[in-house]
Amino acid sequence: MEKEKVIALGFFDGVHLGHRALLRRCREEADSRGCTAAALTFDNHPDNLVFGGEVGLLNTPADRRFLLENIGGMDEVLTLHFDKTMMSMPWEDFVTDVLIGVYHACHVVCGHDFRFGDRGLGTAALLKARCGELGLGCDVIAPVRREERIVSSTYIRALLEKGEMRRAVDFLGHGHLLSGEVVHGRQIGRTMGVPTANLCVPEELLCPRRGVYAGLAHWEGKSRPAVINVGMRPTVEGTNVNAEAWLLDFDGDLYGKTLQLSLFHFLRPEKKFGSLEALKAAILENAAETRRLLPTMR
Repeated sequence: MEKEKVIALGFFDGVHLGHRALLRRCREEADSRGCTAAALTFDNHPDNLVFGGEVGLLNTPADRRFLLENIGGMDEVLTLHFDKTMMSMPWEDFVTDVLIGVYHACHVVCGHDFRFGDRGLGTAALLKARCGELGLGCDVIAPVRREERIVSSTYIRALLEKGEMRRAVDFLGHGHLLSGEVVHGRQIGRTMGVPTANLCVPEELLCPRRGVYAGLAHWEGKSRPAVINVGMRPTVEGTNVNAEAWLLDFDGDLYGKTLQLSLFHFLRPEKKFGSLEALKAAILENAAETRRLLPTMR
């Protein structure tokens, strides 16, 4: 028989401090019951279908899973496909058929503003009442505030678009993640003595303000401070948004490897320089600032 689960409910974009409170309660309850702690999310943002728009996501599904497991402490990440059938499912059926029938929930945890089911009629209060009728435990987590503001993915997206990375990191509780496979670029950085690892930014992700950031690069259990450019690379006539990282104190081949970039500080906006020499001088200044801002992060 499959082990019962304590399930945290939400989309968990960014896995920020508000999510962490919810996941922490899930972990505590699972440990007390000897059950599996699981987060239930979706493969695509429900608002894209419900409202017909495109929500710029903070994380890819792979990064969201990584954060839920490694920062949120979840044993499992359960991913549902959000389609018209799921969108129109009565909220009562979601509780009985999905949470209990499919995933064997014995206890659920959600945020105060959690809504689900057909037309969003399911609320946290209704979920708690229904769970009580069915003999399930249910915790509803109060909003988490920082500096008198409720921590939310929507607010963090706005901070990233404005380049307020330090404040975004404060609300996330970790560096903002961008990750992907290292691909071949034009190797212009290598000719300047500042070789960069190039990643394509997935179209579904919200692109933070274009510019240069101080951050960390992670791969295969290793980490290095990095100067990270997010944007179009106007000096070398780039044509699409990508992220390229100069890993400080590193010399090696990263092609084909998955690189995870954690952005911590916004250093300067994207700028077109008059020459490669001027560009290199700016990058070296950015490297010095990165070492100053992240002195102990290796």
